[in-house]
Amino acid sequence: MDLLTVIVQAVVQGLTEFLPVSSSGHLSVLQHVTGIDGEAGLILSIVLHLGTLAAVFIAFWGTIWGMIKEFFLTIRDIFTGKFSWKNMNGNRRMMFMVIIATVVLVPFYLAEGFFTGRQGDGDIVFEGVAFLFTALLLFLSDKLGHGTKQPEDMTVKDAVTVGLFQVVALFPGVSRSGSTTAGGLFCGLEKQTAVTFAFILGIPAILGGSVLELGDALKSDMELDWLALGIGFVVAAVVGILSIKLVSWLVKKDRYKIFGIYTAIIGVLCVGAGLWEHISGNTLAALFTA
Repeated sequence: MDLLTVIVQAVVQGLTEFLPVSSSGHLSVLQHVTGIDGEAGLILSIVLHLGTLAAVFIAFWGTIWGMIKEFFLTIRDIFTGKFSWKNMNGNRRMMFMVIIATVVLVPFYLAEGFFTGRQGDGDIVFEGVAFLFTALLLFLSDKLGHGTKQPEDMTVKDAVTVGLFQVVALFPGVSRSGSTTAGGLFCGLEKQTAVTFAFILGIPAILGGSVLELGDALKSDMELDWLALGIGFVVAAVVGILSIKLVSWLVKKDRYKIFGIYTAIIGVLCVGAGLWEHISGNTLAALFTA
């Protein structure tokens, strides 16, 4: 692994995991262009995803810690007969909604290969179409997302809806943060609530997916460059924190459609480049390494 390439991919991961533009799609395209694929690309992707996971914990630690405390307080209330579904505070209700939305996703992990099989397949046309789908979601959510629901107002229907949007984001090129934030906005969540819920919901999804993939990756006998991977982890985490703050600011300022314009452009470029590869028989990686 070239250190510069690792750092570039870490910056891309840190930005695109939280900016609603699809980290998996960008990494897939970047690895396609740079020629990093196979086991090396898989392991690097896992480490960078764990770096952005650390960013979520740092950025939302207050809310996450509140949810952890509410988990244990809920157990106490159940055993003492004081539990009430209707009278939950924001942290407790959000904790339940995260669990419900995650349960919606779990069955689809059994067929994860169906969703992720397009990544690293040597063809970026599919990623381009997925980018265009992400752009459509962002444009619609920017136009329709003016709800007022706070965490304590969330319902099971809201959690299931956002969970289904997260399922769609298993496809490379469909933004997980973008689709889940859009799902929350479609449900009438207040903007910052939709962003917070979307990012915290990503914790079990990112962690679960990384652990499963890491188990397969470590079975290989490939020698790992731990220094490069460590640097990539830190860079992805730092950039991730900055991008979380940027997203929160842009959503509040009603400038979410900026990402829709960006993903639409990327989608068109990917579809065009992919079709060019098919027609010409050449590859982008060959051009950049020539």
